[in-house]
Amino acid sequence: MATTGTRLSAAERKDSILDAALVEFAEAGYAGTSTEDIARRAGISQPYLFRLFGTKKELFKATVGRCFRETLESFQRAAEGVRGEAALKAMGESYMETLLTDRTRLRAQMQAYAACDDPEICAVVRDGYGDLVAYAERVSGLPAAEIARFFATGMLLNVFASMGQIGDSAEPWAERLLEACATGEKG
Repeated sequence: MATTGTRLSAAERKDSILDAALVEFAEAGYAGTSTEDIARRAGISQPYLFRLFGTKKELFKATVGRCFRETLESFQRAAEGVRGEAALKAMGESYMETLLTDRTRLRAQMQAYAACDDPEICAVVRDGYGDLVAYAERVSGLPAAEIARFFATGMLLNVFASMGQIGDSAEPWAERLLEACATGEKG
């Protein structure tokens, strides 16, 4: 954020609004979030927010799209220079270290899935998730079953993180499943 007296560029202002929107949407979801709350958090007027994004739905879509892009960029950094199973392992570790520990991003991601009854929002979520799958397929070169297992594990981890079942607070049943995910146990 800029210091007092420093004007933000249009791109910086948009990023600042997307940051504020992420927090608000994560907290209350698409339907429960007001643009007034987002504008207040961003330190701007509501009319200015609408001037930049048009509608609440466009702002939500921009927020969701940015989250998926940032996840993809995290995967790309993690898998740089590695291929096959090592690439998936690196992406999974990156996800665990950065994205799953950021409760705001995790909740925003879950809110995005919950808003998929809107076809326009669903298209953004579907395209973003599809980009993640396509990258994992391309960088790993692994069969669809392995890619499916990777993403299924990621979704399970999202659910566990949402329930506070990752780390020291995990209950025994969650620990068993997490261990099985980590070791690749079957059956």
